[in-house]
Parts: sequence; C-alpha cells; structure tokens
Amino acid sequence: MGLNESILELIRLSATDLSIDVEQAIKQAYQTEEKNTPAYNVFSTIFDNIKMAREQSTPICQDTGSLVFYVDYPQGDSQKKYRQAIECAAKEATGFQYLRPNAVNPITSKNSGNNIGINAPYIHFHEWDDDMVRIRLMLKGGGSENVGAQYKLPHPALKAGRDLAGVRKVIIDAVTNAQGLGCAPGIIGVGIGGGRDTSFTLSKEQFFRKIGERSSVKELAKLEQDLLVDLNKLEIGPMGFGGKTTVLEVFIGSQDRHPATFFVSVSYTCWAFRRKTMTINNGEVKYD
Repeated sequence: MGLNESILELIRLSATDLSIDVEQAIKQAYQTEEKNTPAYNVFSTIFDNIKMAREQSTPICQDTGSLVFYVDYPQGDSQKKYRQAIECAAKEATGFQYLRPNAVNPITSKNSGNNIGINAPYIHFHEWDDDMVRIRLMLKGGGSENVGAQYKLPHPALKAGRDLAGVRKVIIDAVTNAQGLGCAPGIIGVGIGGGRDTSFTLSKEQFFRKIGERSSVKELAKLEQDLLVDLNKLEIGPMGFGGKTTVLEVFIGSQDRHPATFFVSVSYTCWAFRRKTMTINNGEVKYD
C-alpha cells in the first residue's frame, strides 16, 4: 500500500474497530455493575455497538469526531508529503462513510463535506532521530470535547491551591460538572503546567497511552490511581444513569510552567475511545 492508502486504513480502523485495551476495560467495568440496572443495560448496548461496528466496518459512533494526527518522522523527511497524504485519506474516508463530514467554517457555517478545512485535520509534526515513521490518530468527538475544562490555580471557589491536592480537586470538579454529557464512562486526560494552549495539547496527548499505563512520575502515577477510585465514587455512571463506572481511566502529564501561571487542563473522551497508531519501518506498515 502507498502512504495515502495506509493512512486511509488507519482512519478506518480508528473509526470502526475499538482498541482491545479499551474493550477489555469496558468488559471489566460491565462485570462490576449490578444486573438489570440502567448501567448494566447501557453496557450491554455498548457491546452490541462495538461488535456490529467491527463486523460491518461501520463507525462506532455517528459522531466520528475531529481528526487529530501526531506525526513523528525522520530527519530530512517532508511534512508536506504527510499533510497531502492525510488530507487525501480523509477525503476518501468521508466518501466511504468511515467519517461523517465534521469540518464547519465558523464564519459561514458551511460544512466542507470532506473533513478538510482550516486546521482540519489538525496535525502535530515532530522530527525525531528514529528512522521509522509513527502516525498516531485520535478521533475526538464533539460531545466529549464540549465538557473539557481548564482551571487556573489557585482556584478559590474550590479551595484548590497550587499543588497536587489542588489539581485533584479541579479534576473531580470537571468530571462532576460533565455528568453524563460526555457519553460516560469516559477517559480523562490531564495536562498540568504550560500555557493555556500547550496545557490542553498535553492533556490530549495522554490519550495515546494504553489503559493501565501509569505515569513514569511516581507522584502522578499515584494521583492517577487515586482519582480512578475517587471519580467512580461519584456514581454518575454510564451515560449519566448512575452506577459504579463513571470513568475507565485517568492519564496525567506535566510540563514546566511560567512562575505566574498554573494551568490544569482536563480533556474528556467518551467510551468510544478512538485512537490508533501506525508505524512505517523499512517499508513495513503496522497498526496498533
């Protein structure tokens, strides 16, 4: 396959085939819910959805999201080549109905009809020392994007200071405010530090970690584990119907900040946690 076709397959897999680690997390959560409750029945419907989407190669959710790409490429390679291939693949994927047209001009309200527009798809480029190419794709749904939140610490209303205890308070507040609107159970990505823009960017990049993959920073790893317990005690439950599972995972990353700022960005993604990775190594293409 050429580059265009390989990226088209990456889009198809992302939209139609839920990653195994996410499916396993949903199964484990399902087993904790009491039978014949709304939460239990929601999970049953979710599993039917996953199975049908995979077998029929149709989107897991009608909102196929915004396309967010992270491209890591070797020195001397061309960004333009990858941008052109991504745009071509996105157009084809829309034509095949793997994607719904989701690129709307905010001034004219006109939908481009092919997922191509200004910063659509959104592509992060990174030149690295490796000889292989890695292309990561996240399909970020609009409903879950709407319930994301950013906080500036200290946050007097929550008595949240500039420390990890304060970070914990604002994350719990963000998920509490989301209720079922983000299509719970969700996955939470958190970015601590940086500016307003880089804080959100860091929060979303956390979504490429596997379920159960803890932060390499000891303090953050503990906070992730503690929050996974605390957030599920909220009992918002699947789709907000109540139950034991409000979130499936919490991922937290940190970066240096300006002395005058302390931003905490909380990104939320729904149970249809659609992200895949493609690598090209010596001409061999692999998907994960």
